[in-house]
Amino acid sequence: MADAFATKPQSDEYAPYYGRYIDLVPPGSIIATLQQQLAETRGLLARLAEEKAGYRYAPGKWSIKEVIGHVADSERVFAYRALRFARNDATPLPGFEQDGYVTNGKFDRRPLRELGNEYEHVRIASIDLFAPLAEDEWTKRGIANAVEVSVRALAWIIAGHEIHHRNVLQEKYLG
Repeated sequence: MADAFATKPQSDEYAPYYGRYIDLVPPGSIIATLQQQLAETRGLLARLAEEKAGYRYAPGKWSIKEVIGHVADSERVFAYRALRFARNDATPLPGFEQDGYVTNGKFDRRPLRELGNEYEHVRIASIDLFAPLAEDEWTKRGIANAVEVSVRALAWIIAGHEIHHRNVLQEKYLG
């Protein structure tokens, strides 16, 4: 496992769009970062009241519950891509339409606590996927959404995507 999990991916390991997420991730072990985020996000969600979880900071924006559902769904998609590529599956994978996932997820119908538990289970599964990877598995690549991406980049994208949405929650919803 050596250093692959502690080395930020190079720009040729992901589409430029994902740089905005990867740049948010602090240097060091991505496994430690994913574990720390789990604790931080659990703490954030524990402080939220159910009656405020349907809040939208502007018309047409996602509710807090929808943001949490989106983070969990996106992590599932990114982790699935990482699994396929780490296992040498060269089948190109399609993209996914995040707004459709949020609409069809019907997250506002669910209790916030349930969404928090789901997020937690998804994150634990992601950590369990990434933690035992060998050095060569981190650098394997595949095609997702018509762009080449490495397993390592997907782990960093998961972490950066969460940081991005937690920042949005803090600034636009809770600030």
